[in-house]
Amino acid sequence: MFSPQHAFLEYLSKNNMAATEQRRVVLEVFLGTDGHHSCEELYMQVCKQDPTISPATVYRTVKLLAESGIAESLDFGDGVTRFECRYNKQHHDHLVCVRCNMKIEVVEERIEDLQESLAQKHGFTLNRHKMILYGICARCRDA
Repeated sequence: MFSPQHAFLEYLSKNNMAATEQRRVVLEVFLGTDGHHSCEELYMQVCKQDPTISPATVYRTVKLLAESGIAESLDFGDGVTRFECRYNKQHHDHLVCVRCNMKIEVVEERIEDLQESLAQKHGFTLNRHKMILYGICARCRDA
């Protein structure tokens, strides 16, 4: 299986885009961060590696990462688009606390099976999906 770096280079080449050093830095920083990050948060990390890279370059590169299938955009309902690496990662869904904004990644096979069954019932073949459940975590509920 190809590395995410190789997949990104292939995507850029296929779309007649340059594989610049700045894009490589953004990719490496993105791959080196776990969790869900906004472009602004990634920019702050990228600046530590190369302060000459602009916020616009980070934003455009993250958009390319999403288009290439390496990153996935997520909206947790707070008005900020975040990204997480999806390359070679197990699918998971999210629980989000609406008070403290804590995010928990969850995998539940029964839900996955139900979603697949629902899609088949309506003649769909699933390629991907996102499920985000919003509520109040135990810590906030008990506070």
